[in-house]
Amino acid sequence: MRNSVQKLSYLQAIIEAEREEMQRDENVILMGEDIAVYGAQSLVEEFGEKRMRNTPISENSFVGVGVGAALTGLRPIVDLTIASFCYLASDQIINQAAKLRFMTGAQLKVPLVVRTSTFYNNRTAAQHADRPYPLFMNTPGLKVLAPATASDAKGLLKAAIRDDDPVIFFEDINLWGKKEDVSTDVDLLVPIGKAAVKRSGSDLTIVSVAGCLPHALAAAEVLAGEGINAEVIDLRTIVPMDKETILTSVAKTGRLVIVDNSHKVGSVASEIAAVVSEEAFESLRKPIQRVATPQVHIPYNGALEKRLFASKDRILEAVRVII
Repeated sequence: MRNSVQKLSYLQAIIEAEREEMQRDENVILMGEDIAVYGAQSLVEEFGEKRMRNTPISENSFVGVGVGAALTGLRPIVDLTIASFCYLASDQIINQAAKLRFMTGAQLKVPLVVRTSTFYNNRTAAQHADRPYPLFMNTPGLKVLAPATASDAKGLLKAAIRDDDPVIFFEDINLWGKKEDVSTDVDLLVPIGKAAVKRSGSDLTIVSVAGCLPHALAAAEVLAGEGINAEVIDLRTIVPMDKETILTSVAKTGRLVIVDNSHKVGSVASEIAAVVSEEAFESLRKPIQRVATPQVHIPYNGALEKRLFASKDRILEAVRVII
């Protein structure tokens, strides 16, 4: 029914998006590592092995199969599970999926979705804890999505599946269990390329990237108690980036803090800062602040790891510099 909702976790919302799109379009297939382990067992039971493929642990190979399937008219969702596994599949994603439409003069299209989750802040250590958004942000031909709520995860994934370009869909394991009311409307999509203003304000702009949103909202709540009215923007789509929403907010507030869990050097935050510096410098009253991860590998020690990523306290420290 339209306008009805159901309480779903972030991960459940993703599974429901896949279910609805597979029911809507028989060309949608799902393949990847341990897909039943991470919530999709009901999809295996509903759609069978013809459309649900458990793959060997060979990321470059099965992502290549996904690219080939997309070229033939299917709409594959390829589940890489852990974001660090993207490195192993990078040739297929960057050198094939992202370039084939351009290299064939748009004779070919690659409607491929690569699902992958950032497994940080849970002691998975250096080889499994990366947040490689910037790698794909720097690749022409890819769309890069990073939702921070269950509703946006569902709506953006559905939009990605229907898109004719390759999409990298970054999830956040720290959000998988967070629940909210999610629409049951099977045609409700979240537009790719549109940020969301999660909290309106006039004193300060906080732009949140991916799973940083709960920390940004928590910081804004503390600031409100101090009489500081922060506007919080959830970027949602890294590529294409919604510059207009960010620039409009900065023109109003004159102050900008960007919260991004990728490494600070060459980060999504760096790109946002560059855009604002180039296009809205006259609006800035104070220097832009970036809350990002230091340029170090992620340790196994949980106490050390937690200090590296965005938090309410780190955001408040950045705000104090410019307020």
